[in-house]
Amino acid sequence: MDKVEFLRSTPLFANCSDKSVASIADVARTRQFSDGDKIIREDSQSTMGFYILLEGAAKATRGEHHLADYKPGDYFGEIALLLDDTPRTATVSATSDVKVLVVTRWDFKALLKTNPEIAVDVMGVLAQRLAATDQALDD
Repeated sequence: MDKVEFLRSTPLFANCSDKSVASIADVARTRQFSDGDKIIREDSQSTMGFYILLEGAAKATRGEHHLADYKPGDYFGEIALLLDDTPRTATVSATSDVKVLVVTRWDFKALLKTNPEIAVDVMGVLAQRLAATDQALDD
């Protein structure tokens, strides 16, 4: 599956136009991590941005608390797309060898200037995810 097809299959970009998804695919880069590698470190101020898992598995933790497991198609690090200088809220570690697509904050912001409809399409999905996270924390 190519990047455009893969991005189209993820919930975050499912409502985006073909042009928007193609623009995102153009700036997305592939990276690989080995089992046990830290992809994101809690409290770091990484500028990398946002990750979509292509292959393998990963987990999110905050301190000693397990927050989530990720499989291909899942994404994490999306807060970094929108907020500058915000510390990472969790550690994400590879639980197998993984391949991810990375969209940096600066590339995403540049896309929004030329394709503002991406922001509208993505904000709704991010708001739903935030609401689900809040609900899970309340339970």
